[in-house]
Amino acid sequence: MALMPVADALAAVLAGAEPLAEEMVALDAAYHRVLARDVAARRTQPPLAMSAMDGYALRAADASHVAARLKVIGEVAAGRPFERAVGPGEAVRIFTGGVIPEGADAVVIQEDTVADGASITITEAATSGRHIRPAGVDFNKGDILLARGRRLGDRDLSLAAGMNHPELPVRRKPKVAILATGDELVMPGEPLGPGQIVYSNGYALRALAHAEGAETVDLGIVADTVDATTHGIRRARGCGADILITTGGASVGDHDLVKRSLEAEGVTIAFWRIAMRPGKPMMHGRSGAMRVIGLPGNPVSSYVCAFLFLVPLIRALSGCASIPHGRETALLGRDVVANDEREDYLRARLEERADGALVATPVNHQDSSLLANLAAARALVIRAPFAPAAIAGSPCDILRLPG
Repeated sequence: MALMPVADALAAVLAGAEPLAEEMVALDAAYHRVLARDVAARRTQPPLAMSAMDGYALRAADASHVAARLKVIGEVAAGRPFERAVGPGEAVRIFTGGVIPEGADAVVIQEDTVADGASITITEAATSGRHIRPAGVDFNKGDILLARGRRLGDRDLSLAAGMNHPELPVRRKPKVAILATGDELVMPGEPLGPGQIVYSNGYALRALAHAEGAETVDLGIVADTVDATTHGIRRARGCGADILITTGGASVGDHDLVKRSLEAEGVTIAFWRIAMRPGKPMMHGRSGAMRVIGLPGNPVSSYVCAFLFLVPLIRALSGCASIPHGRETALLGRDVVANDEREDYLRARLEERADGALVATPVNHQDSSLLANLAAARALVIRAPFAPAAIAGSPCDILRLPG
């Protein structure tokens, strides 16, 4: 069977991945959710011209020279406007956020005045418009300030509140179920028997999914039997998973039962085995609305495949405006050998030189079982199929890893 190119595999994973249903949530629940619709301001901010400083609101023409003397006729505080107009030779004491009274067109800060009873003397000349925030300087009613497909950050929530929205329309969180397979797997902290290994993949996979705003369901570890694996698949369907992730059992050995179990449960396999390193045994299929990604068991292969395929799928189902990972250009930090027919994703350290150039240095050992090297990496250096050898300092394409 020919290996599927990475670009074709990603296209297959994303095929028909429409955003999930819209729901309204309160602002406090909207952090890191994806907007389902454009959101327009319900008010103008500020609604009226307001003072940017503590001082005196007045007519600039009356305070255009030092030593001008004006009569103070009242006071304006935030939320308490002055009821009459400011006339010639008059000033109103005003505090930050106070509405500029009718007739006034400038604010002189209190440090530039000398108060004497009911009068002030100007010590620095005023200019029209100074220290005034005009109505609508921030935004106007009807302005679209938060666009559909935006993943909401902390400042977005503050903006939405200022726009007078107590809740926002967002996409439902994708639900990702994670099923580990393998008689050799033991949970962290449990006693290990001969040939057993500590299960680590699920922790990174859940963290990746959570970082993309998904909900996760841990289906635990199942034994290497068709019955146990099919039972796990049924549990994923029963919990309403949008995506089922399996880890392990994706190769061609006698005990690799995931593909057989998926097909037995009605999953149509779109592809199995792709032209990439690490991650060649990855598979993908669908069962109704549930999408399935079968990841290899090796922890580096599992993580790299999840980063390249699961993350974009979550983004597509979430309605994100930006789905694929963005590539950057860097310089190789060391020589690399010629590549074979598989697209290679080399784990690499990343540093910025004094001149601003990014340098990506692939770690020395690229074995797909080496967790320490994966944790040390900050980027993936992408090597195209049949890419020739390249020397240190050559340009290369990279994908930054989270964190």
